[in-house]
Amino acid sequence: MAKPLLDGIRVVDMTEALAGPYCAMYLGDMGADVVKIERVGVGDQTRGWAPPYVNGESAYFMSTNRNKRSLSLDISKAEGDRRRGHLH
Repeated sequence: MAKPLLDGIRVVDMTEALAGPYCAMYLGDMGADVVKIERVGVGDQTRGWAPPYVNGESAYFMSTNRNKRSLSLDISKAEGDRRRGHLH
């Protein structure tokens, strides 16, 4: 079986709403390691775009952020803040 097209490529996704997360989602679908950066204490605004919810998460958020890892980052502090785990 061949490696995914973007295997070994890391993408930093600092977008919210639709266009950016959707494009980064496709990069993840093609094998890129996509890391979504979210605001500390707030996260991506689409986490609250519901109903419907799937296991307590916004279905919209889950659908446009599949194949991504996520972390929160406070860019006002050099050390940042890692709080979130892997997205499905």
